[in-house]
Amino acid sequence: MVFQFLLNVAIMVIWVALQQEYTGSDFLIGYVLGMVIVYFFRGILNQPFYLRKGFAIIRLILLFTKELLVANYDMVKVVLNPNLKRDVKPGIIAVPTTLKHDWEITILSMLVTLTPGTLTMDYSSDARTLYIHVIHVDDREEVIKDITDSFEKAIREVGE
Repeated sequence: MVFQFLLNVAIMVIWVALQQEYTGSDFLIGYVLGMVIVYFFRGILNQPFYLRKGFAIIRLILLFTKELLVANYDMVKVVLNPNLKRDVKPGIIAVPTTLKHDWEITILSMLVTLTPGTLTMDYSSDARTLYIHVIHVDDREEVIKDITDSFEKAIREVGE
């Protein structure tokens, strides 16, 4: 992927050198032109397109932002509810994970902890299970599915 980026920069430099001016728009056009060329020749390079990982990171950030806003709204509803003791059902859930690398598991743990209403408490010795405290558990399987289908899937895309 580094090779693709360097090739893109080289194409940009060649484009700018062929122009008579050195403006920001010439650099931008050269970079976009290089991106298009590298994208179409990625099969010859036997590598996935280098910006794919960048798009996956942006999707992960947007997903976390959405989950953060929804969780904050849910927590406001819980806190402002006059029947707080009756409506809150806290629980600790064992969430199995298929993530392979330590950094992926760490990011999943941090994202879960940063989301209001959830807290990663511990993980198993083989790092295949996270123990998560959830402030309101109606259905354990649904909570596990929400975590694995959202955060874990997005993190796996970044790690590929």
